[in-house]
Amino acid sequence: MTDLPRLPPEAFAKQDRTPDALFYAQPRLVTHIDDAAINAVTDLYRTLLPPGGRILDLMSSWVSHLPAEVAYGAVIGHGLNAQELTANARLTQHFVQDLNADPILPLNDTSIDAALICVGVQYLQNPVAVLRQVARVLVPGAPVIITFSNRCFPTKAVAIWQALGGDDHARLIALYLQHAGFSAIEARVLLPEGGPTDPLRAVIGRTSTLIADAQ
Repeated sequence: MTDLPRLPPEAFAKQDRTPDALFYAQPRLVTHIDDAAINAVTDLYRTLLPPGGRILDLMSSWVSHLPAEVAYGAVIGHGLNAQELTANARLTQHFVQDLNADPILPLNDTSIDAALICVGVQYLQNPVAVLRQVARVLVPGAPVIITFSNRCFPTKAVAIWQALGGDDHARLIALYLQHAGFSAIEARVLLPEGGPTDPLRAVIGRTSTLIADAQ
């Protein structure tokens, strides 16, 4: 079940069909994009994340690429390896969960001011279900910021991601966000392909403000 009727279930199959928890059982204390791409992510966060806000860092690791000079009320990390999350000094709390097996986030409605997915969206097999949960926990008007490069673990990325490239990746993520109920969706090229660094793009969606405006 993908919640995307125009795409067949095979679009979200993986070459490696073993449980994701096995693949991520060993901690990987490395970064998955180069320094220039990391700096671009941090600059984007500096612009979009509210200081003092509650931040949800989905599919996180031992680093979150948040601006060092900005304090947040809470940074809640999620991932598949407890050692990596414990090593992440920016996290105030964390939880381990396989979102492909269980997309339900253990967080209250409208309790989060911004959500992040950094170079991880390509591994989600039911991305709309996960992003609907993200929309549920975000306050009205809050952003979800999805950044991606051309790097991945190829055996764990879904088939449709493997078949597409930069602009089409951004369109695919926008489709996910539309079906999950996000609005004001925009795509940005942060570092272009063919340059001296890892390419980096972002797709940003925001939750509806209709409820907030009506109150």
